Amino acid sequence: MDNKTSKELIDQYACIDYERQKRTGAPEVIYGAGKTVEQISGIIENMFENGQKNILATRVEQDKYDLLKEKYQMFEYDSLSKTMMYSGDPFPLNKGKIVVVCAGTSDLYVANEAAITARFLGNEVVQITDVGVAGLHRLLRRMEELNEASVIIVVAGMEGALASVVGGLVSCPVVAVPTSVGYGANFQGVAALLSMLNSCANGISVVNIDNGFGAGYSAHTINCLGGKR
Repeated sequence: MDNKTSKELIDQYACIDYERQKRTGAPEVIYGAGKTVEQISGIIENMFENGQKNILATRVEQDKYDLLKEKYQMFEYDSLSKTMMYSGDPFPLNKGKIVVVCAGTSDLYVANEAAITARFLGNEVVQITDVGVAGLHRLLRRMEELNEASVIIVVAGMEGALASVVGGLVSCPVVAVPTSVGYGANFQGVAALLSMLNSCANGISVVNIDNGFGAGYSAHTINCLGGKR
């Protein structure tokens, strides 16, 4: 039986930044991919022991969550994005609204990760789903919601054209997220990434392939410029 303290055990595989929220406004976030159940559990426990009241864990596979949920019943889990979230002391709500626009149902796993991240950090989030460029009328019907946004996150795979379309219709910043959804020549999201990077619409920023977390965080920091309620 290991007689080491919990701090000594956690130091074997993690160095948690307990002061990150004071420094940046957002706490340490757990990236669950590649971590064992024991490591995720140890990090969560150590964060609680050190006064962390809001915890977000991304890319936690369903089988790992199934083993964690009995101990951490207070966490909400989204099986599509594989995200675990606990808000013991919710962040103050930002003034602006973040709209997450998803091209197709197959892109929802990334869109949900972006939306959950933004909500966790204290933002009002509206999700618009399945409005890809194959049927532009679906997007145009949602213009009122798009025009109310302070920041828009656009999630799209295939050729990634939706980001350019949205960027050409709205006046607010757009954060584009390419997904790995698509047929062979999509190259697991590289085609969508290059399309978004080469967009002729102004004001578009692009995060990495499938990086819903990064998009949600970026949109949050932009929305913070409008202040808190």
